[in-house]
Amino acid sequence: QVQLVESGGGLVQAGDSLRLSCAASGRTFSNYAMGWFRQAPGKEREFVAAIATGGSKTYYRESVKGRFTASRDNAKNTIYLQMNSLKPEDTAVYYCAAHYSGSYYVPVSYNYWGRGTQVTVSS
Repeated sequence: QVQLVESGGGLVQAGDSLRLSCAASGRTFSNYAMGWFRQAPGKEREFVAAIATGGSKTYYRESVKGRFTASRDNAKNTIYLQMNSLKPEDTAVYYCAAHYSGSYYVPVSYNYWGRGTQVTVSS
């Protein structure tokens, strides 16, 4: 089992920045690639970013490239999502997840999830 707890969400204005954190406990965190997803009201959960086990490889959805940066600190069992130049369309609940198998880009490839943190960007 892996327990994941997100934090760092909030209400910001367009153009502001936020840094989300996801603290992990349980099984060896460093063995898992990790992902960030988000879900806006009435929409499906969508991929935002993923980071490989060592942190050297990262993957992003097109709309956040150049604005969001995923990172991890395996010594602290924590991953981060630095979000800059936020836009109203980034408003969603953000989830971190531990990758199990398959594509990084789809939720079914992840078997452990946090409860999410709300990010609201006003225009």
